[in-house]
Amino acid sequence: MKLRLIAATCLTLLSLKSFSQDKNFYIFICFGQSNMEGNAKVESQDTSAVDSRLQVLQAVDCSERGRVKDNWYTAVPPLARCTTGLTPADYFGRTLVANLPEKIRIGIINVSVAGAKIEIFEKDTYQSYLATAPGWMKGIAAEYGGNPYARLIELAKLAQKYGVIKGVLLHQGESNTNDTLWTGKVKGIYDNLIRDLKLKPKKVPLLAGELVNADQGGACAAMNKIIATLPQTVANSYVISSAGCASSPDHLHFNAAGCRLLGKRYGEAMLSLLGYKLSDTTIH
Repeated sequence: MKLRLIAATCLTLLSLKSFSQDKNFYIFICFGQSNMEGNAKVESQDTSAVDSRLQVLQAVDCSERGRVKDNWYTAVPPLARCTTGLTPADYFGRTLVANLPEKIRIGIINVSVAGAKIEIFEKDTYQSYLATAPGWMKGIAAEYGGNPYARLIELAKLAQKYGVIKGVLLHQGESNTNDTLWTGKVKGIYDNLIRDLKLKPKKVPLLAGELVNADQGGACAAMNKIIATLPQTVANSYVISSAGCASSPDHLHFNAAGCRLLGKRYGEAMLSLLGYKLSDTTIH
């Protein structure tokens, strides 16, 4: 009997250990619309030599890529749905891995919906927005169980079993251009994330990237003036400059080079917030 009890205890401890939270596994929540989802074409340099310390928690099943949702994989793009492209989250993660001690791993969660207004992530009212959304957008939301915010929370809670949430990355606004209420809506979503995941806002900054800049002929560049005011509404938030980040011909999306540069800037900003002082960060 004693031997059986000892064996059972050992098995329990081993099970707990396999799901124990690693304080050196930094988790980052990413959400937004098409640029965060990944619109830029993935090139060969984006899929080669991805460090295994950079992981993605798969949000949807991708049988053609051998990925099953709710499992961790080395973060070879795409990091959102199966057919999406390069996202700033790719080079955000690579920048962190390249500059943090080797004992630290990075985990990415990405739930984004192309073309969607910020309202699609509003916890209590997303249904009314989706009700009038085009069929293709409803199809994207359906891949996330019909509720992108709930899927984001589900993945984040799963990730918390393995690591520590260190920040939130947002890239959204094209579909809310000139919406002066945008910052308040973002605050509501961020506050819900903090509350639902039992986080401390002072320890979990929100990084929001500018849209394609005016210097690239950005079709929605006017929205950057509103994004710039986000820190006035969300105390621990920071705006990431898109100046000089090259765009696609539609002037709505970053091309691969622009996406890499913007992602690097997100990474440099987060490194600074984590206490790794760099000489040239684009955070304000």
